[in-house]
Amino acid sequence: MTDVVIVGGGPAGLAAAIHAAQAGLQSIIFEPKNNPIDKACGEGLMPPTLRALDTMNVPRPEGYPFVGIRYVDGNTVAEGQFSMGPGLGVRRTTLQQALRHRVENLGIEIREERVQSWNQDENGVTVNGVRSQWMIAADGLQSSVRRQLSVTATPTRPPRLGIRRHFKTAPWSPYVEIHWSPTAEAYVTPISEDTIGVAILYYKNADPPEQGDPWDRWIQAFPKLYERLGQPCTAPMGAGPFEQRVTQRTVGRILLIGDAAGYLDPITGEGIRLGFETAQAAIECIASDNVNQYEQAWRRIARRYWWLTSGLLTLRERPFTRSRLVPTLKTFPSLFNFALNSLNHA
Repeated sequence: MTDVVIVGGGPAGLAAAIHAAQAGLQSIIFEPKNNPIDKACGEGLMPPTLRALDTMNVPRPEGYPFVGIRYVDGNTVAEGQFSMGPGLGVRRTTLQQALRHRVENLGIEIREERVQSWNQDENGVTVNGVRSQWMIAADGLQSSVRRQLSVTATPTRPPRLGIRRHFKTAPWSPYVEIHWSPTAEAYVTPISEDTIGVAILYYKNADPPEQGDPWDRWIQAFPKLYERLGQPCTAPMGAGPFEQRVTQRTVGRILLIGDAAGYLDPITGEGIRLGFETAQAAIECIASDNVNQYEQAWRRIARRYWWLTSGLLTLRERPFTRSRLVPTLKTFPSLFNFALNSLNHA
């Protein structure tokens, strides 16, 4: 019998396997997708996320540093800087490879197969015939394990979707830029000396009904940004709906981590950090035989993210406050820095 079976080999699942090995636990990962797994993502690693890589002894992957966040609303620009050092723009596939390399070096088994069946009893969990003491569900935003456990709650906000593409354009800013329109944001992340990533987040009910590529429709909402983009070097990739509410994150011998454990929105760029930190917390609870403490640990990790993300979405959803947000941050830069560093505080 192995100690932990991990369903999902994305960043959260790989992080769980690394922390398990560092705690002296044996794990097996089930992941049917070929490595490296790609996903529509803003691809900006915030400072706490970089520190989480250090705790896993994962060398920081190749990327492009950024010093903070810049909001752009028409001709109004507000900038906030990190107090704890720069973040790093990294291709999702590059991050995936760095984590996978660490997992392979630790000798952790990865089974490239889809989980067809699982069941649990008071003594353990059986996944595709593999017997384990515990199972960690790290199978993402649309988690099938979460769905089968019947712990999904009803979303409370208008559904939001995202779409991402890369361009052969040299970064023009040392910040991650967030461009605002009435119904969408465009996130511009420097990835390398000659490449940027652009992710657009938008409300599903505001998506134009016309036929055609969603990317081509939505990029037109940002004409000044559109004029600066060079040639695309990747195809558009979509994601969402983002809001996933969960009633509980531990059911018997199964623990949910990362996006599978609940998610609100990428507007604050904290998805990878939450995946890493909830993976570490889950393994610590298993290793110390305190799994009943995981729910409390998850809430402690995610509380600030949910509060600030909820607040920002509320401001975003109301036309008056949306139109005043960037001018206010420009007028009171200390407020912007406080909010930014509160979110990214270790």
